[in-house]
Amino acid sequence: MEGNFEEQNKLPELKLDAKQAQGFLSFYKTLPNDSRAVRFFDRKDYYTAHGENSVFIAKTYYHTTTALRQLGSGSNALSSVSISRNMFETIARDLLLERNDHTVELYEGSGSNWRLVKTGSPGNIGSFEDVLFANNEMQDTPVVVSIFPSFQDGRCVIGMAYVDLTRRILGLAEFLDDSRFTNLESSLIALGAKECIFPAESGKSNECKSLYDSLERCAVMLTERKKHEFKGRDLDSDLKRLVKGNIEPVRDLVSGFDLATPALGALLSFSELLSNEDNYGNFTIRRYDIGGFMRLDSAAMRALNVMESKTDANKNFSLFGLMNRTCTAGMGKRLLHMWLKQPLVDLNEIKTRLDIVQCFVEEAGLRQDLRQHLKRISDVERLLRSLERRRGGLQHIIKLYQSTIRLPFIKTAIQQYTGEFSSLISERYLKKLEALSDQDHLGKFIDLVEYSVDLDQLENGEYMISSSYDTTLASLKDQKELLEQQIHELHKKTAMELDLQVDKALKLDKAAQFGHVFRITKKEEPKIRKKLTTQFIVLETRKDGVKFTNTKLKKLGDQYQSVVDDYRSCQKELVDRVVQTVTSFSEVFEDLAGLLSEMDVLLSFADLAASCPTPYCRPEITSSDAGDIVLEGSRHPCVEAQDWVNFIPNDCRLMRGKSWFQIVTGPNMGGKSTFIRQVGVIVLMAQVGSFVPCDKASISIRDCIFARVGAGDCQLRGVSTFMQEMLETASILKGATDKSLIIIDELGRGTSTYDGFGLAWAICEHLVQVKKAPTLFATHFHELTALAQANSEVTGDTVGVANFHVSAHIDTESRKLTMLYKVEPGACDQSFGIHVAEFANFPESVVALAREKAAELEDFSPSSMIVNNEESGKRKSREDDPDEVSRGAARAHKFLKEFAAMPLDKMELKDSLQRVREMKDELEKDAADCHWLRQFL
Repeated sequence: MEGNFEEQNKLPELKLDAKQAQGFLSFYKTLPNDSRAVRFFDRKDYYTAHGENSVFIAKTYYHTTTALRQLGSGSNALSSVSISRNMFETIARDLLLERNDHTVELYEGSGSNWRLVKTGSPGNIGSFEDVLFANNEMQDTPVVVSIFPSFQDGRCVIGMAYVDLTRRILGLAEFLDDSRFTNLESSLIALGAKECIFPAESGKSNECKSLYDSLERCAVMLTERKKHEFKGRDLDSDLKRLVKGNIEPVRDLVSGFDLATPALGALLSFSELLSNEDNYGNFTIRRYDIGGFMRLDSAAMRALNVMESKTDANKNFSLFGLMNRTCTAGMGKRLLHMWLKQPLVDLNEIKTRLDIVQCFVEEAGLRQDLRQHLKRISDVERLLRSLERRRGGLQHIIKLYQSTIRLPFIKTAIQQYTGEFSSLISERYLKKLEALSDQDHLGKFIDLVEYSVDLDQLENGEYMISSSYDTTLASLKDQKELLEQQIHELHKKTAMELDLQVDKALKLDKAAQFGHVFRITKKEEPKIRKKLTTQFIVLETRKDGVKFTNTKLKKLGDQYQSVVDDYRSCQKELVDRVVQTVTSFSEVFEDLAGLLSEMDVLLSFADLAASCPTPYCRPEITSSDAGDIVLEGSRHPCVEAQDWVNFIPNDCRLMRGKSWFQIVTGPNMGGKSTFIRQVGVIVLMAQVGSFVPCDKASISIRDCIFARVGAGDCQLRGVSTFMQEMLETASILKGATDKSLIIIDELGRGTSTYDGFGLAWAICEHLVQVKKAPTLFATHFHELTALAQANSEVTGDTVGVANFHVSAHIDTESRKLTMLYKVEPGACDQSFGIHVAEFANFPESVVALAREKAAELEDFSPSSMIVNNEESGKRKSREDDPDEVSRGAARAHKFLKEFAAMPLDKMELKDSLQRVREMKDELEKDAADCHWLRQFL
């Protein structure tokens, strides 16, 4: 968009006379106020925007206010900006596909008579598809969601409905949600919702504030509708018209919901599905199961870099960019988008996808053949949608035809494969392709196109109905050709009469203003001037020559134009008839699109797995109740794909009862964040059905990935770094189950050291003892490593807490730090913050003072206040063994926990003192072989 800066120098001129300007100003004042609507006015050769819209466009897209012009004068003056057609497409694409805060309106007319012809919003882009995707693939499917919340007794039940206009699917769901709306958030992410409508009145309650926050986190446009629109009445008759097939199963499905039906009623009203008869009988309706896919919230999507971002330096920065090697025009990309937001939890379906990917990986020839054929497949879904909406013509039908005639090549490639998975490939693809392309389905479509369309004219770039398709059209074509022949004969005869060479001296032209005319150069004109004035009618004299005609040519020309008009009119009627016939194949083409796009995405997975410098491996998948998460030689797929990176692989062993909860310590820049993120990314890839960047992998299915990685201020929403961190952690504590995967990085940094450590410890204990989910917890609080000992001694829990650290080497002489990027068992025994400051070229005096102050603070810490008898009064730095510190801290923690559990309010004073003395004696006894613990006694 930055490149459009010079556009202001090429702005179309605002060509309005005083009367037109006055008429427009009077109309503009009648428009209702809508802060979200960006209104464009079509002036035929260019567009305009006015008022606040013009200022917004000038600043956002032209990056200067010098683009603004004033329409009218004085107090009635209206700031305006003119917009070229190319710029309009750029702006519309940004507003509807990238942002989530504006709607678009397009008006046509002149003077004071204007009418609204198109409206669009991020979730409803149908009327602008021809503008948005004229030269671009449609990469994502916009979905509109409607929610109807019910708050009772501190609980919230959500009724949800959604419509996918591209795939023509209606969905219903009802579920209980927590105060952070984690289920709603993961549903919006999975569906790829762009816009959400909800009752206006509900927004006034305090309970809805977190609902608003949840929608904002998902980058969903919020649209309020009046509460009376949320009604389930007349839903039966509406669905009877929209949904294909028998209405009885639909009634049974809808009757099972209380809150989702009002949400669906409002959604049908908002999306105006019933106002377009082309939608009738073309939709399917289904129950949306929120447990049917792995749940991912917005924090996890960001932390794992699943989707592309405008700030990505290259496509490999995101998982989608890395995995997108699809060939079909748009269909594969959209399906990959959806799959990455909806990882599977069904063991059998995951294994089926992995079997197909393994087949494509092992059979390079099959993979290359299929990719070559899929490259010639058009975007079947979009072509079909254009035809159904009567926006398509013969060009769309020909593209469908050209895609369809590739199917035999795809079938032949599959038939030649006889390997391990041949029965699966045959069942999944070959049999379905044969059923779709037989003579009762796509075979009929091919016959229709070959009979009705003049395929010979395609080489000339013309899309015409064949004259043999209709007797009237054939008759008109014969008349047209006869008249053309008569005109050419008249041309030759006239040339002989004038003694001029045909086509060289005397030319036959077809002018828009005059029809068929003769033309000679001005040089030749004096030779025949006498005949011109007596036998012909001179029409025009210009530099390129003299145009003239006679009564015979004029009569033949008029007859020819009349026949051509009739021919075109007949062509249009026949095209409409053919289009209508082609739309009867909708269901077949939808099944074909689904089949080819799935094949395309799985080929993309195979291509990625086979083409990486270090090949990917097939993961072994186990149910969520069994198995561990063991990744040998694991790598981060996006990081290793960067040109400048030599990635060092690491093992991760999340073992039940041993290392199910892992605390990862180590220096900044040592690779902690990359390591814990790559585990999340690999689990997600495996459950999507892809091979993973490991030497060997075994993965227990997870129902959800929670990630609290990095910190970013949200000051625009009044949320600080630390508050954002706490909100995301609250989602984890409320939403996680023992079947989830939890990834937490640097928790507690945004507040004081002691508060942060206290929170981190309490959160870890809760996750270990209550949630019992596999967890990777990266931290700089080295004292947290004591949790491993404390957990085994105090709770005897079966989860298993283990310490790991990213290794670094310090040269004792030069005190230089070298990152090794290897994850090794055990806790890190020191912090490396000052060494990292040296990396950043801090002044030596600052580094020296930092070392001195750090040593001083360590001396004052309780663990280091050991008085040396030989140097009384001098402080001594801590040199305790890390294992001894962990053991001692665990015993001290046990003492404090037992003390806190004493019911002092119910005990006599002497009994409580006696119990404390006993506990102290036990502590002293255990401290006999622990130097670190003795210092406190």
